[in-house]
Amino acid sequence: MHMSLLAFPFAAAFVSAGHYRDIPRKIKESIQGPPRGWLRSDPAPPDRLLELKIALTQPHFPILEKHLWALSNPKHERYGAYLSKEETEALMAPHPGTLEVVDEWLSSYGIEEEYLYRSSAQDWVTIRVPVALAEKMLDTKYHIYTHSDSGESIVRTTSYSLPENLHEHVELIQPTTMFTRLRPFRSTLHWSTSVSSRSTSPSTGTITGPAGNPVDASCNITITIDCLRQIYNAVGYNTSATNGNQIAIASYLEEYANNQDLQQFFQLENPMAYGSNYTFVSINGGLNNQSYAAAGIEANLDTQFAFGLTYPTPATFYSTGGRPPYIPEVQLPENGNEPYAKWLDYVLSQEYLPQTISTSFADDEQTVPYSYAKRVCCGFAALGARGVSLVFGSGDGGVAGTKSHNESDPGQCFSNDATNKTMFIPTFPSACPYVTSVGGTNYIPETAALFSTGGFSNYFSRPDYQNKTVTKYLETLAPGTMMAFPDVAAQAFNFSIVYQGQQHNTYGTSCASPAFASFVSMLNDARISAGRPPLGFLNQWLYETGYAALNDITVGNNPGCGTEGFNATIGWDPVTGLGTPNFEKLLELAMAA
Repeated sequence: MHMSLLAFPFAAAFVSAGHYRDIPRKIKESIQGPPRGWLRSDPAPPDRLLELKIALTQPHFPILEKHLWALSNPKHERYGAYLSKEETEALMAPHPGTLEVVDEWLSSYGIEEEYLYRSSAQDWVTIRVPVALAEKMLDTKYHIYTHSDSGESIVRTTSYSLPENLHEHVELIQPTTMFTRLRPFRSTLHWSTSVSSRSTSPSTGTITGPAGNPVDASCNITITIDCLRQIYNAVGYNTSATNGNQIAIASYLEEYANNQDLQQFFQLENPMAYGSNYTFVSINGGLNNQSYAAAGIEANLDTQFAFGLTYPTPATFYSTGGRPPYIPEVQLPENGNEPYAKWLDYVLSQEYLPQTISTSFADDEQTVPYSYAKRVCCGFAALGARGVSLVFGSGDGGVAGTKSHNESDPGQCFSNDATNKTMFIPTFPSACPYVTSVGGTNYIPETAALFSTGGFSNYFSRPDYQNKTVTKYLETLAPGTMMAFPDVAAQAFNFSIVYQGQQHNTYGTSCASPAFASFVSMLNDARISAGRPPLGFLNQWLYETGYAALNDITVGNNPGCGTEGFNATIGWDPVTGLGTPNFEKLLELAMAA
């Protein structure tokens, strides 16, 4: 969708800015210095293209949020009466005066309509301009910054300014101060041909599952589709292929789902699905590379379990191209942003959407500027208002965030600014109050997985739906007022996947997210077949009613940052949330909502 956006001619960098040169400049956003681990080097080449995304203010978002709370509250008379694309866009749109002022500013640099891309709600404006022009427009200097551990390089600045009259109309412009390193949880998908399990677990016979039902003892060694159905009490439930229900996986950073691996997985774990396919959607040039060498562990895991569990529910795989790193040695045509905004651009512009979407990619919250995190979070709220259930893995570093548990040493648990304050690291989007965050468990009886990330946001205040349960948990700790996560949990250890033609075991909340999302999709399937709306944004229902149909996890903790982290306990906790699904009970509650 962005491929049609024209690059602004370099020569136009010297167009006069007209009367805007006479309007005082004021800093719009500034950080003290590059975050921990980033080192500044040379000035950015003046002819390097930047894709600047300009977020315009959304004066009606508070109204959209009120709609969301009503539409996702089973006790409200409007529960399930979701907004249309057009209704949602009207509540996301900027004021006409904002469009006029921003267009005048862009025009003063010679940037006319043919050089703009506008989102469907017109709340984002995207332009491609050379660094030299971006520096003039933003009164700043761009440099190349390199990450000391990964070697990744990006073009960024630590401060930018705008004419004072633009401040009330523009929320943010990126890439500027954002040093995000979006990652799949593949760094924690420690896959191998060896099997890790409890040494005392039998491999034959049955054991008792959390719902009191028999479960194959082998599920304590390897998790399969059948195991998840047994553990979570969904054996025998069959979904429809024709009722309009859909499930989707969102993927980024060249994580490709290999179709040959998928069919081999179906043969092994759900033969009925063998030969079936999914809808591939390319966003921002996202590819569908089917070579074995390009197969992604994350993408394979997500598609194999989500599509295998929910077959024959129609499935979609979103492949979003673009990533933040800029490599000076390779003459890349542009320097991209963190890609959630591009994914949101696309899905919010669509008339019809999958009712359940799972994502296993995340950032440490502090690496995403608050202004950007808040704006993307608002986009997730808009999807919720349209009836979409968004599910995200919480992270794999215990209280150390997105890092793998093996990397969660105290040296990584510092604030990402000049103060270097020791702290636990929350993750984004899991700490956004408009999504459902999934932590991890392992074994039967279920215990908290030690890598399950959870804690409290430093950006977002605690929403009302969490007050009762989270406040009760905090009675044993210090009082707090911030958003808590995860919301729920699911099995996250020793999932058997097919990767490059071979079976491997893998783990992480990457496993838990598509697993939990699959059971949500089954609940939506039942509701839609009965002529009911889908569940949409889940959390109000989960915290008010649904928790009664979840298996409370009370054993385990999530160490990191040189500490034991948080403990699982009775009720909600910042390791496993409200617990894991009991599908039969959830179905009963979902049909009564």
